[in-house]
Amino acid sequence: MSQVNTFLQKLYIAPMLRYKADRRTLFVVTLYFVAAITPWLLWPNLNNWQTALLVILNCYLSFTCAIIVHNTIHAPIFKKKGMNKFFQVVLSFTYGHSTSAYVPGHNFSHHKYTQTDKDAIRTTKARFKLNILNQLFFFFIMSGDILKGEIRFAQKMRKERPEWFRQYLLELVLVIGTKIALLIVNWKCALLFIVIPHQYAAWGIVSTNYFQHDGTDHDHPYNHSRNFTGKGLNWILFNNGFHGAHHMKPNLHWSLLPAYHEEHLRPYIHPSLDRESLLAYLFETHIYPAKRIDYLGQPLVLAPEVKDVDWVAEVNVGQHAGDMAGA
Repeated sequence: MSQVNTFLQKLYIAPMLRYKADRRTLFVVTLYFVAAITPWLLWPNLNNWQTALLVILNCYLSFTCAIIVHNTIHAPIFKKKGMNKFFQVVLSFTYGHSTSAYVPGHNFSHHKYTQTDKDAIRTTKARFKLNILNQLFFFFIMSGDILKGEIRFAQKMRKERPEWFRQYLLELVLVIGTKIALLIVNWKCALLFIVIPHQYAAWGIVSTNYFQHDGTDHDHPYNHSRNFTGKGLNWILFNNGFHGAHHMKPNLHWSLLPAYHEEHLRPYIHPSLDRESLLAYLFETHIYPAKRIDYLGQPLVLAPEVKDVDWVAEVNVGQHAGDMAGA
């Protein structure tokens, strides 16, 4: 049986993928749909504990798929353009929004203008004195500006890149339409196993930006991002902890980030930005002693708050075609 499975993998999967590591990507996406559909089939017989466990499982898998969305818009997994477009539609159902919509605020705003007034998700927008509130409410502080940027970008692409716009619109209409239909069929089931997990995924993927960049030096060639190198965390989250390497080589496949980190980042980065444990960091900064500090260990002094500067008008899609998911 194992030989048959190996043969099928080589025959049907390996030739289509740019990197064999993305067999794990496809497995996790498949697992998400299994976990999302199963409660609908078992709904009449689920007790409270089973329901709670399935909600938690769906939240985790939807968040993991949001990371896959992030990886995919930087490095599409298939060799053929048509298959990548189809996969974007599939991924849109896993985290509840258009995959293409991840491009504007992330690729063209955050990556290009990290922590500046053109970065829609810069951490200096979060200004609670109690640091844990900055982490918990970061998504809600950012969401309005993210949406505004997405709408302006889509309007620009409608004229300048109609193929991208059609892909974006297709993903958006299918996802929103399906959610509405599922809410009509069984609103409780849809709320628990679709809406809440998708909301958690959106909250989680945006909130990672806070602990990855707060208190770092965006002008420094190496100290611009905080890294978490624990093997267990990075195995289940597709090497998302190697964030500095990702910023240095945004289109580098996720499976290659650890090696790049070891060679090009670890020898030069400040030790405080190369952490083993994410949980330890979150405990120190949010529980005890719960101080908001920069990477040098000094209290973080925030500059006066400024309004976002429009980055959409400066986007040149001809120069940055490689950053366009669905392009």
